[in-house]
Amino acid sequence: MLTSSADAGVLGRGRLPLLFLLLLVCSSCWLLPRCDARRTLAAAGAPATPIRAVNLGGWLLTEGWILPSLFDGIPNNDLLDGTQLQFKSVTQNKYLVADQGGGAAILADRVQASGWETFKLWRIDETTFNFRVFGNQFVGVNSTGGVVATATVPGPSETFQLVRRDSDKSRVRIRAPNGLFLQAKTMESVTADHSEDTDWGDDDPSVFVTNNVARLQGEYQICNGYGIAQATQVLRNHWSTYITENDFSFIASSGLNAVRIPVGWWIASDPNPPLPFVGGSLQALDNAFSWAEKYNLGVIVDLHAAPGSQNPYEHSATRDGSQEWGNSDANIAQTVRVIDFLANRYANSPSLLAIELLNEPWAPGATLPSLKKYYKNGYKAVRRHTSTAYVIMSNRLSISDPTELLQFAGGFSGAVLDVHYYNLFDSKFNSLTVDQNIDFVRNNRSADLAAVTNQNGRPLTFVGEWVAEWAVQGASMTDYQRFAQAQQDVYGRATFGWAYWTLKNVNNHWSMQWMIQNGYITLKN
Repeated sequence: MLTSSADAGVLGRGRLPLLFLLLLVCSSCWLLPRCDARRTLAAAGAPATPIRAVNLGGWLLTEGWILPSLFDGIPNNDLLDGTQLQFKSVTQNKYLVADQGGGAAILADRVQASGWETFKLWRIDETTFNFRVFGNQFVGVNSTGGVVATATVPGPSETFQLVRRDSDKSRVRIRAPNGLFLQAKTMESVTADHSEDTDWGDDDPSVFVTNNVARLQGEYQICNGYGIAQATQVLRNHWSTYITENDFSFIASSGLNAVRIPVGWWIASDPNPPLPFVGGSLQALDNAFSWAEKYNLGVIVDLHAAPGSQNPYEHSATRDGSQEWGNSDANIAQTVRVIDFLANRYANSPSLLAIELLNEPWAPGATLPSLKKYYKNGYKAVRRHTSTAYVIMSNRLSISDPTELLQFAGGFSGAVLDVHYYNLFDSKFNSLTVDQNIDFVRNNRSADLAAVTNQNGRPLTFVGEWVAEWAVQGASMTDYQRFAQAQQDVYGRATFGWAYWTLKNVNNHWSMQWMIQNGYITLKN
């Protein structure tokens, strides 16, 4: 519509405040931290900018393989909780065995050792232990001096001392609660009645040769290994020095826009968590949020270790590889309370990008009904405090159908499905060449990701862990660059984004910091 010049002047003056207001609003949005701008889209769909994150593994949740030196000061640090030992009698030349896997006598009649012949340590102190058998019973001594595995809870009768030979640590004697030593009198008779005397010879029925077949180096092991006083000192020093503000500056300047931070369930009880865990990690997580806000990074808080342990690995803080998470409503409710604590504490931070309800639940121990029940209640706990943070639900490990959670997760606004892709941990990768590994990513992994990606964007997809490492021997720098780039290309199609495992690691290719600084990984803008 045409107007006179006078009308135009009036309208122009009338529009100036409105125009000024619009400019102010737009400029305010522009000045918002990038992480806050992403948060506002949780209910609407995918982040405005795809997430390119790095995991801060080995920081607030211990994984010994990431930084083995953390365990150096523990006496007898090869005998931590969960260490699996096999004992071979030097006189019988046979292995000790929990008959029937447990619930019966201990014998010494096995030529070869497997599950029934393997004993898991529960560490009391550096020389004193309980021995847990295949069926989860504990080795003990009965009223007649016989050695059995019948107790479901360890007590004084199930507490033993391992005495190692000074010149050969694999050669041991086992002191029973009665002060005498176990001996293999015959293949069918293991008793606790041998005297103190020994010359450690092959004719002594109280001498056994140990085979250390597996170990765990997680949060439980480091805390119980050091004891509360020293563990507090060691871990608080680690938390304050391993990841610092300088690392957040590096992450932001390298082209990444978020961090995924693994935590353990006991953080909700900080500063006085249940034994053997120690307090102090909550302050470190608070620091991480402050640094993230300063450098415009999003934070994904990842419940990596749940009460009872959701998988048998050290990063779930299991004591001995047992998996007991989700076995009861009380356990699920306890886990939901941890999520509620985290959501409540960080809901108002502009850097809270997402809360991951659980990392890598293992099938079949973590059943699908239990997991869905927990995810539903965990989602509600997050939404009680924030409508903008994404809620991440991890796929189960060891399943045949990676789409089993797709429809379920798609029913929740702002939900994200997390999948982890490694060209490792499976024998099929052992013989692949450089080009075959890259082709596997571009073809098989691409198809895997497409299978869990709905066209409607619900749920979003997140490759929460990947690494530019493989089983290839003698690969060149160019080979690694091609492998890393192939994964960035494919995982960049995930509708939420990806996160590299991990920022720092003594194994160079597992360290994104090292890979970036040495030119193996380039992050394109």
